[in-house]
Amino acid sequence: MKNILLLLTLSLSLFFSKSGNAQINQDAMGAWYMYFFNTTFNESPWGVQGDIQCRNWNIAGDLEQLLLRGGITYQPEMADVKMTLGYGHITTGVYGSDKSTSSESRIYQEVLFPVQFGNRLYTNHRFRYEQRFAENQALRTRYRYNVFLNIPLNKPEMDNKTLYLAFYNEIFINGQRNTGNGNSVEIFDRNRLYAALGYVIQKGRKVQLGVMRQTTDQWSKKQLQFSFHQTF
Repeated sequence: MKNILLLLTLSLSLFFSKSGNAQINQDAMGAWYMYFFNTTFNESPWGVQGDIQCRNWNIAGDLEQLLLRGGITYQPEMADVKMTLGYGHITTGVYGSDKSTSSESRIYQEVLFPVQFGNRLYTNHRFRYEQRFAENQALRTRYRYNVFLNIPLNKPEMDNKTLYLAFYNEIFINGQRNTGNGNSVEIFDRNRLYAALGYVIQKGRKVQLGVMRQTTDQWSKKQLQFSFHQTF
């Protein structure tokens, strides 16, 4: 009898844990709307950059995350690399009709450097280290690596009125599994694979429209992405 009860309890726990993951409709398209900016102070190596992102589980209305992020940048004169020390605040929603949210403060350090291959392959490589202060969780850290690729189509360079293809892939690795209160996460956090069509409106302004597939250790979902990028 004890064995039967144990087996029943285990079966119910597995059922409910799977039901929680299945609540996210992995076949439905989500949407992220994003604004990125960066500038330098006159001709000094110092500057600022940041982004505002409204992420939805659906096309609009079901909030996944509202992300506000900004940082101080430094670009050495003798090296083609940009370093950033920044802060972000993230409000995370729950999938579906539940309107409850949780918040997270995040400090991050990153290094970004470009590498060009031939005449038309423009890549950027970004390494980011995050310290995450999430609500009701212990301090967490995370490592991120992103490789970006832009390929101009109608011009050899990313000049005004250039139509281009944009790709990136970013992998996220948790710094530790323990998140506090007896909870834990996997070392692999997520991966984001992205493809888009972009257009350079004029120097310092471009737009992109594409699709990103985000894969976590529990679910995988496609997100429509519209982004505006501005350099002052």
